[in-house]
Amino acid sequence: MAKSLIPRPIFLAFQPAYHYLLAGLGALYYGFPSRRLYVVGVTGTKGKTSTTELVAAILEEAGFRVALANTNRFKIAGQSEKNLTKHSMLGRTRLQRFLRKAVDAKCTYAVIEMTSEGARQFRHAFIDLDALLFTNLSPEHIESHGSYAKYAEAKLNLARALERGDPKEHTIVANRDDAEGSRFLATRVGVKCPYGVADARPFTTNPKGSDFIWREVEMHLALPGEFNILNALAAATFAESRDIAPEVIQAALGKFTLVPGRMQRIDEGQDFIVIVDYAHTADSLEQSFTVYAGIKKICLFGSAGGGRDTAKRAVMGAVADKHCDHIILTEDDPYDESAEAIAADIARGIRNRPYEFILNRRTAIQKAFSMAEKGSVVFISGKGDDPYIMGPKGARIPWSDAKVAHEELKRITA
Repeated sequence: MAKSLIPRPIFLAFQPAYHYLLAGLGALYYGFPSRRLYVVGVTGTKGKTSTTELVAAILEEAGFRVALANTNRFKIAGQSEKNLTKHSMLGRTRLQRFLRKAVDAKCTYAVIEMTSEGARQFRHAFIDLDALLFTNLSPEHIESHGSYAKYAEAKLNLARALERGDPKEHTIVANRDDAEGSRFLATRVGVKCPYGVADARPFTTNPKGSDFIWREVEMHLALPGEFNILNALAAATFAESRDIAPEVIQAALGKFTLVPGRMQRIDEGQDFIVIVDYAHTADSLEQSFTVYAGIKKICLFGSAGGGRDTAKRAVMGAVADKHCDHIILTEDDPYDESAEAIAADIARGIRNRPYEFILNRRTAIQKAFSMAEKGSVVFISGKGDDPYIMGPKGARIPWSDAKVAHEELKRITA
């Protein structure tokens, strides 16, 4: 409402103060609940949701009552509900209300997915952050932040929040394999925990999962890909900093089966593989496709949302051109931009592979399934577990890639 009533330049000028004030009022109203919890933030470009889930699973295996807030869901002491807000990190006073509920439910830990946009809007303000896990950083949300440097700075501001209070008691866990990892580890806190893929060697990964060695203990994870091994390492390294034994971590990872919308396999008895995945950056697509290297792939995606990250579209098209046998360009979250124009931007990166435009996402899924051969893979990328397709003027069309995939597979296998 405020954005529609106030001229945009004025709104943008006062927006930081507006969000900071709301965060403060929320903390005051709900009694500064984060002071009574051990708050763990997870940030990065990719892997945030999966890592929060893994951290929560390990803490629960260790016997703690845990609250979890991420892109997919909110969970407090075992009670879970889907996140329908379209915000990975809650804004205004809602995050403080979530933390208050966690305190009331006698949780010990709160695990929160934290975003650059959330940091820019001070959604982390007045939260006593005890630990932050950094997964990786690559260009994203550049239109929103103005530059990659400003995007990185917003992420680093989350790490600097650890310097408040008693930083000697705070923990930073950072991916040392990432170019930005050293900047996060330079935070003035007492406990610094770097991790990297070398910590897991020797490891194997295939479409059925991953096996690796960590702290001389054999770990199995039902999630495929080196990127998921890194997510597991981030969670395990944090858990170690909290004196949780490797055997407890091993048990938690062994029981962990799925993050909805993240390399999620959809099965209705068909003779081909269907994967629903959130991958919405070029690097994410590259890693997802690599899991099924050497297998015929039909790839369906529509980039990220309209009005943002236009530079990555042709790059994503080039990744699909490298890995996919056939490409279907469809709608994702066009917002106020033309879905056709977004798809055309992606197509500029496709040079060698056949592709087509089918903007209706259900029709595109139907076409992909009709083309699938025995043993091939259909990738449905971009939305993951998102509950809506976002259209013009804030329109929300209820949607689920997994649900639609199940429906269409039942139709052809009946």
